Amino acid sequence: MSVQLEILSAGPRMTLQDAGRVGLSAYGLSRGGAMDPVALAEAAALLGSAYDGLSIEMTQTGGKFRCMQADLTVALTGAVMKANVDGVPLRWGASHLLPAGAVLEVSAARQGVYGYLSVAGQISVPDCFGARSAHLQAGIGAELVAGDVLPVQPKPALMGNGLPERAWNDAQVFRVLPSVQTALFGDDGRAWLETTSLTKTARSSRMGAALQVDGDGVAMPEGLSITSEIVSLGDIQMTGDGTPFVLLAEAQTTGGYPRIATVISADLPAFAQVQAGKQVRFRFVDLEEALAARATFVAELAALKGRVAPLVRDPHQMHDLLGYTLVAGVVSATDPETWE
Repeated sequence: MSVQLEILSAGPRMTLQDAGRVGLSAYGLSRGGAMDPVALAEAAALLGSAYDGLSIEMTQTGGKFRCMQADLTVALTGAVMKANVDGVPLRWGASHLLPAGAVLEVSAARQGVYGYLSVAGQISVPDCFGARSAHLQAGIGAELVAGDVLPVQPKPALMGNGLPERAWNDAQVFRVLPSVQTALFGDDGRAWLETTSLTKTARSSRMGAALQVDGDGVAMPEGLSITSEIVSLGDIQMTGDGTPFVLLAEAQTTGGYPRIATVISADLPAFAQVQAGKQVRFRFVDLEEALAARATFVAELAALKGRVAPLVRDPHQMHDLLGYTLVAGVVSATDPETWE
């Protein structure tokens, strides 16, 4: 049976996102996909095989959602946002029942930027170049707005499970690798990047994030303009006005600004979740450390399934009471066969 998930209201830049598209950079299409792939892995751990890999990505705030035809199991992951069903607060980083006709409301992020609403079932939207995610810079898909209806093929999944809360650090140091033009900035430029306080600004989007420099900037002796060439996710471009700009999921595939460094892939999701106004620092590492960090990152994602545990909640505030195993067994005081 197909059901419809109605979007009653939507915050800015709400889109459908999955793991994105790979292998298309040569054709001018960057990967795109979820700004925080960790959140998709969290949804997969909470919903199991019922999750189809596509989620609603919410930027800084969420919206209101309702499914009229049948109950849905949903998972809330990524940036920590306030959420409730018909006024009853929900735990973030957990799976919950969304009863038919009830309204799920998601509001402002308390930590992070990108929150994700995932459902147990398949969201039936067309595939385009090997993915179903919106890529706004490429004109694929569109922002979700009030009145949109998403068809869902629901699947059964456990509800009332949660993951340990993420560690959110407001003073993060992100690891970077030397990029193509790092040497052209000289030792002073490299030292500048590691010692300068930088602030993430409101000029941030799925394409990239501008950083405000606290003090003097840095430039190459040869100037800021170079021949346009291929760029990578995480590249830190030094723009014409001396502003560092970190390329993110929907970045262009070529660029003509010099790149002083590249944020390693293991740290990029956490960087995307840094809120505007927060300070960041960078630290150069070698390729060996970057590869080790990537291996650790992948292992941590694989381990998420084993970290899922049942929530402990007030039964009076549980829409999904029947989803819990309230009695795991019966023990008789007089029957030895039940004592094990």
